[in-house]
Amino acid sequence: MSVTRDKNTGKWMSQIRVKDWTGKEIHKKKRGFKTKKEALQWEQDFISQADGSLGMKFKDFVALYMKDADPRLRETTLANKHYLFNKKVLPYFGEMPINAIKPTDIRNWQNELINYRRPNGRGYAPTYLRTINNQLTAAFNFAVKFYGLRENPCLKAGSMGKKNADEMLFWTDEEFHSFIKAMEERPVGYTIFMVMYYTGLRVGELLALTPEDIDFDRHIISVNKNYQRLNGKDYIYPPKTEAGYREVVMPKVLEACLKDYLSKLYDVQPTDRIFPYDRGWVGRQMKYGCEHSGTQKIRVHDVRHTHASLLIDMGCTPLLVAKRLGHEKV
Repeated sequence: MSVTRDKNTGKWMSQIRVKDWTGKEIHKKKRGFKTKKEALQWEQDFISQADGSLGMKFKDFVALYMKDADPRLRETTLANKHYLFNKKVLPYFGEMPINAIKPTDIRNWQNELINYRRPNGRGYAPTYLRTINNQLTAAFNFAVKFYGLRENPCLKAGSMGKKNADEMLFWTDEEFHSFIKAMEERPVGYTIFMVMYYTGLRVGELLALTPEDIDFDRHIISVNKNYQRLNGKDYIYPPKTEAGYREVVMPKVLEACLKDYLSKLYDVQPTDRIFPYDRGWVGRQMKYGCEHSGTQKIRVHDVRHTHASLLIDMGCTPLLVAKRLGHEKV
């Protein structure tokens, strides 16, 4: 270890050689510290992180955790984890040693998030609070399993929020037809919501559809991929579970709608996305349709719930509904 001062700038520099927890030697150099104390603290933090010491700051441990997660997760999933840690977790725990975080610290953090209110007076949704809490719990589980942390403080602290929303909104048949009539002047949006209403596809599954996924001879839509956009870049992924792969039978009214829509696409190739838009665009189409029809505003995902309610009203069994929607659990 070496901490020296640059005579020209007056700033401090640290050079360090240390073996990480795998035995690999690391040489690290960092310049620009205002004080010697800052340089020495940086050295100590780096050593703790390199040898996997549980005295390392939580922010340094999260860096190790995310490095391990990087090759195992999709880019979009990884980006969401980064966002939640950077915005909701690290501002509170980042500077604390990981082995000093107690269940009472977790409870205080949870209470801050539960009591947070936006300018409009609304707080975080219970399902969002649960998602944030799950990220912290997963990080501590990683520390217990691979770094020898004695116990996960989140387990004693308990969780927050709810796994499922209190209610699922959906349209009645009359509401949907009022909405879809208002969309007639917008053929793309019209077709998108016809597909969602009559198939129950997730919005990512719908936006990934290509002409080769639609078989008019067999009257089915093959669901085999999912679309997401991250930082302006498009990603196509396979379904997360085996149940996500499925063939959905189309009613005649939807077949006619899709045939008409596809016939008007210029030079579309078998593997081109037939709806080259993103989730935000679909949301804006829904807002337009609700405002011009007077239909109650629901989430785009709630059109999927609407399809499920339609199936139940038709007398379909729960097993059939789960299979058509691509759910693993009935």
